[in-house]
Amino acid sequence: MKHLVILADGFADRPIESLGNKTPMMAARTPHIDRLCQRSRCGTLKTIPDSLHPGSEVANMTIMGYDAERYYQGRGVLEATSLGLDLAPDDLVFRCNLVTVENAKLLNHSAGHISTTEARQLVDVLNEQLGDEQVEFYTGVSYRHVLRIKGGVPGMECTPPHDVPDEYVETVLPRPFEHNATAKRLRQLMFASNELLCNHPVNVHRRKKGLPVANMIWPWSPGVRPDMPNLKTLYGIEKGAVISAVDLIHGLGRLAGLESLHVEGATGLYDTNYSGKAAAALAALNDHDYVYLHIEAPDEAGHEGDVALKIRTLEDIDQHVVKPVLAYLDEHPEALTVAFLPDHPTPCALRTHTRDHVPFMLYQPGANADKVTVYNEVSVQEGSLGFVDQTAFMPLLLSAKK
Repeated sequence: MKHLVILADGFADRPIESLGNKTPMMAARTPHIDRLCQRSRCGTLKTIPDSLHPGSEVANMTIMGYDAERYYQGRGVLEATSLGLDLAPDDLVFRCNLVTVENAKLLNHSAGHISTTEARQLVDVLNEQLGDEQVEFYTGVSYRHVLRIKGGVPGMECTPPHDVPDEYVETVLPRPFEHNATAKRLRQLMFASNELLCNHPVNVHRRKKGLPVANMIWPWSPGVRPDMPNLKTLYGIEKGAVISAVDLIHGLGRLAGLESLHVEGATGLYDTNYSGKAAAALAALNDHDYVYLHIEAPDEAGHEGDVALKIRTLEDIDQHVVKPVLAYLDEHPEALTVAFLPDHPTPCALRTHTRDHVPFMLYQPGANADKVTVYNEVSVQEGSLGFVDQTAFMPLLLSAKK
C-alpha cells in the first residue's frame, strides 16, 4: 500500500464576518476536495502538545508520527539539517528571519517575502561584520535563514516574529530564564544587525521601490541536534519522500529518513508550482511507499491577513493538486491511501498560528466513507473518525490492509 499525505499548511481558519461568518475553506470553491471528502472518513486531529507552542515544526513532526514532546529540539536545527550543516553537540542553532522594523515596531516577519538573491547579500554582510569563531549565519530561502552559536547556552524564550506583528521590538526580545550570556549576545546581534542592514544597497533599492526592507535579524526557536529514529525504525516505512519549498520540512524529512525532492518553481507562496508538486508526488509513488507533500501557500496568506489570497490558494490546491490526485485514485483505487489536512490553523484575523484542532480526511481503499460530503473545519466534526490525539494519526494512516 502506498501513502500520500497532502499537507496544506495553515489553511484552517475561524469564521470571518466579511465572508458571512464562513471560514476561507467554507467560502472557497473546492469541488475536488469535496469529492475526495465524499470518498473518505473525516475527523479532527490534535497536532500541538499542550506543553509546546503551535509552530509548523511541532505540528508537522506530530503528523509524521513523532512524539514532539520527546523529540522536538527547536526549529533552527531542522532548517540547519536541510541546509546540510554538520552540527556539533554544543551548537545552539536558531531559525533567523530577516524582518522589517520601523519606528521601533516589528512590522513584517518576512521583509515582504524578500528574494533569496537579495537575502544572500544581506547574510553575507552579516557574516563579514558580525560573524566570528562563535557566530555563523547561513543563507536559507527568502527570509528564512539559520544562525549557529557554537557553545551557545540554551535557556531563553524567543518569540516567533509572525506571532507579534506591530509589537514594539523591546517588548518581545529574547528573554533569559536566568542569567544567560547567550541571550545577551543575541540581543546585541539583533541591534547590531539593524545598524548594519538599514542602509545596505539591497534595502536602499527596496525602499525606492516601496517594498518592505530587511533591516534586522530575528533569531528564534533555539535548539540543539535532536536524536530521532527514522520512520523505517518507527513504522516500517522502507522508502519515503518529502516535497516542499520550505527548509524546515526538508530538514524534518531528512531526520525522518525521507528523500528530499525539490520541484522547479516551488516558492512556498501563492505563486508556487502547484501542478509540478502534485506531479512530482504522484511520480514518487512509483518507487516510494510514503510521500509527504507540503504546500506552504495558505499559511503565508494567513500570516499576511489576506482573506482573498487564502481563498485563492485553497482553490489552487483544489484544482492543481487534489484534482490530479483524484484522477490517480480513479485509475488506482486500491493502491493508495490519501490524507488531506493542515498542520495548524493560521487565522487571517490573528495573522499567527493557533493550537485549535485541525480538520482531516482520510481515504483508504476498502474503508467505507462516512456521511461528511463537504470538507471544512466544522463539517468534519460529524465524521466517523472523531477526535484523534497527536501520534495516533500515523498508525491510523498506515492501518489500511496491504
